[in-house]
Amino acid sequence: MKIKLLTLGTVLLSIISSSSLWAQHADLDNFVKKLDETTSKNAQEKVYLHLDKPYYAIGDDIWFKAYTVNAKTGLPSTISGLLYVELINEKDSITKQLKLPMRSGITWGDFKLTDSLSEGNYRIRAYTQWMRNAGADFYFDKTIKIGNSWANKVFTSSNNVVSTDNNLQKVTTTIKFTDKQNIPYASSQVTYEVKLNNKTVERGKGQTNAQGEIIIETVNKQPEALKSGHIVANITLPNKQVISKDIPLKTTSKNIDVQFFPEGGKLVENLPNKIGLKAINSNGLGELVSGVIINNEGTEISKFETNKLGMGSFFLNPIAEQIYKANLVFADGSKKTVNLPTADKSGRVLSVSNIDSAKMSIKVYLSEDLLNKEEYNLIAQHNGIVYFSTKVASSKQVVALTVPKDSLPSGIIQISLLSANFSPLNERVVFVNNLQDKIDIKPENLKPSYGKRAKMDLSLATTNSNKPVQGSFSVAVTNSSTVKPDLENETNILTKLLLTSDLAGYVEKPNYYFLNNDRNSRYDLDNLLLTQGWRKVDWKQVADGAEPVAKFPVEKKLQISGLVTKGGKPVVKGKVSLVSFSGGFFMTDTLTDDKGRFNFDKIEFLDSTKFIVQARTDKDRKFVEIVMDAVPGQVINRNPNTGDIEVNVNQSLAAYLQESSKYFDDQTKRGLLNRTILLDEVNIVEKRKPSYESSNIGGAGNADAVFTAKDLETAFSLSQYLQGRIAGVQIVNGQAFARGNQSPMAIMVDGMNIGGEDFNLDDIVVQDIQTVEILKSGATTAIYGMQGGAGVIVITTKRGEGVRSVNPYTPGLINYVPKGYAVVREFYSPKYDVKPDSRPDLRTTVFWEPQMVSDVNGKAKISYFNTDVPGTYRIVVEGIDVHGNLARKVITYEVK
Repeated sequence: MKIKLLTLGTVLLSIISSSSLWAQHADLDNFVKKLDETTSKNAQEKVYLHLDKPYYAIGDDIWFKAYTVNAKTGLPSTISGLLYVELINEKDSITKQLKLPMRSGITWGDFKLTDSLSEGNYRIRAYTQWMRNAGADFYFDKTIKIGNSWANKVFTSSNNVVSTDNNLQKVTTTIKFTDKQNIPYASSQVTYEVKLNNKTVERGKGQTNAQGEIIIETVNKQPEALKSGHIVANITLPNKQVISKDIPLKTTSKNIDVQFFPEGGKLVENLPNKIGLKAINSNGLGELVSGVIINNEGTEISKFETNKLGMGSFFLNPIAEQIYKANLVFADGSKKTVNLPTADKSGRVLSVSNIDSAKMSIKVYLSEDLLNKEEYNLIAQHNGIVYFSTKVASSKQVVALTVPKDSLPSGIIQISLLSANFSPLNERVVFVNNLQDKIDIKPENLKPSYGKRAKMDLSLATTNSNKPVQGSFSVAVTNSSTVKPDLENETNILTKLLLTSDLAGYVEKPNYYFLNNDRNSRYDLDNLLLTQGWRKVDWKQVADGAEPVAKFPVEKKLQISGLVTKGGKPVVKGKVSLVSFSGGFFMTDTLTDDKGRFNFDKIEFLDSTKFIVQARTDKDRKFVEIVMDAVPGQVINRNPNTGDIEVNVNQSLAAYLQESSKYFDDQTKRGLLNRTILLDEVNIVEKRKPSYESSNIGGAGNADAVFTAKDLETAFSLSQYLQGRIAGVQIVNGQAFARGNQSPMAIMVDGMNIGGEDFNLDDIVVQDIQTVEILKSGATTAIYGMQGGAGVIVITTKRGEGVRSVNPYTPGLINYVPKGYAVVREFYSPKYDVKPDSRPDLRTTVFWEPQMVSDVNGKAKISYFNTDVPGTYRIVVEGIDVHGNLARKVITYEVK
């Protein structure tokens, strides 16, 4: 396809798209080939999660479907086979993590929001191990509000006022504590800790007033650096119960950060320059700013004004020896003057006009002193695929060209001006929204309105360029009178996979740019890309032909692997056995390679499955050391979505919480939902025997003798310690025999039977033991059946950070609990035509289907029942086909 170029009285170029590059430019052709090879070897992934709702309540389920695509090709990803999905709380701690298998880049799952969680601004983060090489900026990371009314005793509302006192900024926070009926907790003791950027700046205590309020004053000595934080407030209720609340602090500084971004990277004297500007407050949200540009003499050169998202642009032709300043006026009337970036005396300017819906215009400007000096390279690429490239001569000061947008894919296109030796000089990113790579979805039998509990049998037609599409789709149905969408701030499959997944940093209201494909939206989107960081190509690596280095390898499937050594040297051809009793008996074995490594990679198992890994040398010697492979966990970065944080979550979701509480109460009465009952504090008149960790399936303490880690502190070995301490049990050669039995007692370590004639108590490191329970009477061993015929010794090891750990208690034998696949539940949808139910139907998610597949004719069907709640029902369908074409359709109907 030809891409025509405008002359504009300068130089006429005619270039050809990437399908037929200029043959005579061998160096450019070779560089483009290197770019393709480098980005193919290091092709990254993008992931998007379609959630059933924009916000939730404690007691809800979060249902999601994940779409992972190859960042280079846009096709469903076949790079990784495993996806990690995490629910992260306001304290930047992982509350739940799921590991899910992917097929052709697709998987789905859910989180249960139990009442052990509190309300707040949570994050859902998703990534593959391979994505970790590109960094957390490009993960799926979305902030969602989770309210709590059904299982909540204390409700808070707060507001912040920032003032200046002796040139220091003071933050005054008023927190109000009430119960579920909005009755204030008056005269209650409160202790608090104020943290800004996780740095404690204030601690104190006080008492609420008659309105249930307490006022906390904090001096922010570093307003430029400490822009957000939270208050941990602990209130003592009348029944002496202490409830902890985490209060977000967003407004901690009055400072507004204003930055200027020359198009292409640099200002150059005597050349027309477009300059983008962005004004951001301490909450991370855009601010309305207007102003003028003045020169040395104070003469007004240009005017500018940002949009509601704090972004704008203007043109400037810098004159030599002039210093330019911007006189800013903020929404509150305050003023500020800042210097513009200094213009270079010589250089190049890369300018792009992308407002037209059908084409973009590109211009390259050169300083006079650079004329006839060298030939430049102009490349436009999308994640490593070059869509056009050409040589740019330096015989004229301006080179201009136009590019039809229908020759480009949807998404971010990076345009780069490179030197003759392919060093980057100027770069610019633009966005293309090409309708040809979208899937159209049309309902075929939808009526304008339906009744309560009406059965919805819907047929959908999916097409691309009027041809049927076979694709994978997800469908969420909600009642918008209960679940109100925030249209501009929605994250959807288009905003994520086409826009924000290639950008670094927070993007405010991403769907604003997709609601209307008009001139204003394109202008605002272009200003966003003028002022936002993006996923960049390492041009030096491409030019050098260097192999990309990946710290985190691709993870295709579950595996259990490690290293076997003896005396510090690898054990070659050693036998390694993998055993599990979880959900039945499983056993397999393999041999180590010439480096002492082993790998079980043809297994699948669920989360919390326990394994025993046993290794021996080729001569059947078992005193070897096993080191399991472990991928370091992903660091939890601070919430990047500062603008989406809601200070008063419960207040903002009041209407939804009221409706959801009715539903949860009904589910509790039916026995379909369980609540953790928090007992009020009572006086204890008799102390209960302290509990301890135990893997005894008969229950902790249901034993004839118990020894704890404290008892074993001075023990040299377990057999030495137990000898003579248990009536009717003798220790012989490291094995325990109950009186009257010829066979040794069974040894259960963390619930697994590893004992018998081949096991020696002295193989266990005493310091790794939490408890030892001796079971020798019929009453205690009966639960173990035949395994307990000769008696049982139940050993529970210290688990350190939790059950997902390696417990090395003896050479050649370890207990291992790796992260397995999460159990995926099925969304419950009532069938009133089969099983009528007179009780109220108050579901907030009406229907969820993670895997709706269209057939060869592009047809797909869904079936469900409406609830008892009238309103405007909203069907959101998203999906992808094998060619990487994306789909998003919102359909509405009324329920009366």
